[in-house]
Amino acid sequence: MPIIALTGGIASGKSTVARRFAQLGAHVISADELVRKTQRAGSPTLDLIKKRFGLGVITSDGELDRAALGRIVFGDAIARVDLESIVHPAIAVEFANHVTNIMQADPSAIIIYDIPLLVESNRAGEFDGVIVLACDPEIRKHRLVELRNMSREAAQSRIDAQASESDRIAIADWVIDSSESMDATAAQTDAVWTELTTAYRV
Repeated sequence: MPIIALTGGIASGKSTVARRFAQLGAHVISADELVRKTQRAGSPTLDLIKKRFGLGVITSDGELDRAALGRIVFGDAIARVDLESIVHPAIAVEFANHVTNIMQADPSAIIIYDIPLLVESNRAGEFDGVIVLACDPEIRKHRLVELRNMSREAAQSRIDAQASESDRIAIADWVIDSSESMDATAAQTDAVWTELTTAYRV
């Protein structure tokens, strides 16, 4: 049962491509969803985050204030490492549980793991293959400004904080150019899925 990583820079269209893979028959696991699940109110992970970063990162209803936490760790390497040491073990357990459940239900499954920070976490070697969404940073910046209401400065800052396009492409087994139309991106996704099913399904 192959586990294929899907990655790309912010606003490169990972969610759209992940949905397309799910429509085609892939079992998609989202790293962002695992993060949210492990950090929900009352979880041991959130308790550890609160202990390390204080009540300022907790909302009035006991949930994690992601924006507040992001402001703390974005420019502080030590804080970011501390957060990762809390969050990553919990995500690893949740991910393993998902994989086990999928394997039991569908031994011939192909799993697509939507993991935004694959390059930054140096984890490419953990997977059976890597799909990279390639998209010009200027196009991604435009999407952040137009679709997420970010300032151009904030959008550029988020892009600069991630790996470069060349670093991502360097680890890719498949590259999907997501800078054009949704139809063009879907067609490339379909082509990758055909290769995956040919390689991994009898």
